[in-house]
Amino acid sequence: MNAPSASPADAVARLDALAIALSAHGWTARVYAPRGRIPSLHARNPEPGATALSEHIYAQPHGDGTWTYWWPWAEPIADSPAHAAAIIVRVLRPADA
Repeated sequence: MNAPSASPADAVARLDALAIALSAHGWTARVYAPRGRIPSLHARNPEPGATALSEHIYAQPHGDGTWTYWWPWAEPIADSPAHAAAIIVRVLRPADA
């Protein structure tokens, strides 16, 4: 996630957009912006027995000013909230789903 510096407010705005996209899938999503840390969104699978399928997601800009959502292991997810939400919902689903 080596990217230019962005304001925490910019990251929070993009994470809020992702939270809205995830809630459209019925998911729980909460944005965290502790002072001195990179803001993140905690996405949690709402299915009974699947609450352990959760992850913190980050939003960071590219050098050209576009933004991407990232997994915590620094792998990009997608550039748009809707596409990122669809991927998160697919990846964090139970194996038998």
